[in-house]
Amino acid sequence: MSHRRDVRILRELATQYAEAAADPRQDELRVLWTRHNSLQETRPLVRASYGMWNVWCREVFGDAAMQCEEPFYRDHERYLRMQLFQHTVGDDTILEPWIPQPATKDGAWGHLWGVPEIFHLSEMEGGAWQFDPQIKTWADRAKMSVVHHRVDEEATRANVARLQDAIGDILEVDVVRGSAYDGAMADISTSLARLRGLEQMMEDMYDAPEQLHEMLAYMRDGILTVQQEAEDAGAYSLTTQHNQSMTYCEKIEAPRANSGPRKRQELWAQFSAQEYTLISPAMHDEFLLRYQLPIMQHWGLISYGCCEDLTHKIDMLRQIHNLRSISVTPVADVAKSAEQIGPDYVFSWRPNPTDMVCCSFIEEKIREIISDGLLATRANDCRVHIHLKDIETVEGHPERLPQWVRIVRDVIEKYW
Repeated sequence: MSHRRDVRILRELATQYAEAAADPRQDELRVLWTRHNSLQETRPLVRASYGMWNVWCREVFGDAAMQCEEPFYRDHERYLRMQLFQHTVGDDTILEPWIPQPATKDGAWGHLWGVPEIFHLSEMEGGAWQFDPQIKTWADRAKMSVVHHRVDEEATRANVARLQDAIGDILEVDVVRGSAYDGAMADISTSLARLRGLEQMMEDMYDAPEQLHEMLAYMRDGILTVQQEAEDAGAYSLTTQHNQSMTYCEKIEAPRANSGPRKRQELWAQFSAQEYTLISPAMHDEFLLRYQLPIMQHWGLISYGCCEDLTHKIDMLRQIHNLRSISVTPVADVAKSAEQIGPDYVFSWRPNPTDMVCCSFIEEKIREIISDGLLATRANDCRVHIHLKDIETVEGHPERLPQWVRIVRDVIEKYW
């Protein structure tokens, strides 16, 4: 009984989502994002993104809020409900007419380097957690190993067939392969801090630079090896690329489900260095960027930055020959960043969610901050989009997100 009930729930949601994805506005957004990411002038685009890593999402979209009983169907129910909520937010996120089904493959977050990435959770929901690094001595580095690219085709086929049987007549099922060493797992910075420790990593730059260089080179070579294995296996496609926004661009083929194999040179990749935000440009260059560059050169376009302050590192980033987008985060100096970025790269501005929706909701404050930022970017001819992300709480008011979008759009109309 639960199986039939779960399928019925999923089919109802899939039908609603298919209707939303077929809205002609989605094609208008595809044109806008293509122009924007091609460095052509458009109005500033607006995004609000979130996920189960945010406390409010775990409350609103957690298992207790889902209706499907079987975990397989429940995961897809959650995806569809979150996408349908995204539709009500009314931002410029594109809803694509397919549903992803990840391939079953070796490797996962926290299990890529032969030693576990261990951390201790806070007793407070959403509180900070603490690293417990396992490369405590340089002798421990001998424990490191690489998880090579391997897909369990039998398990993948079974999951795809199960989803197709449920809703394949409503939405195309896109099989997402890719590599375990993509996104944050390819930037080195994320795993390095977890394995070695954030403070210890910084001390190593002074006390043990040779050993740190050896570890960085090992991680660089491991990522390059596995990404090449994935490319040789045809694992990359038009839906395995990332740039923390929409990947439409004249230089990159438009996303579509089950596109077939693509080379990394035909795709976007996202890199960041959040753990290096307090490290000088010179040391960031020596102890990270020079190891990221050989990985980035295999990709078509690069989006750089997540939550770190890159205000004083933009000149350094110009070494990336295929750099297209730079994040300007809540801790960055928007005006100084605008002066340096200009029209050369996409200006991905992430205003502080605390000021926007997390701690009270003050329309005048939102208007003032967005106005100041838009004035700075307009004065420097920037190609800007405004991306509200890292939203830990909405204080029980998810309706703040569509309200925020309407306020920002109203401010944009005054300048564009």
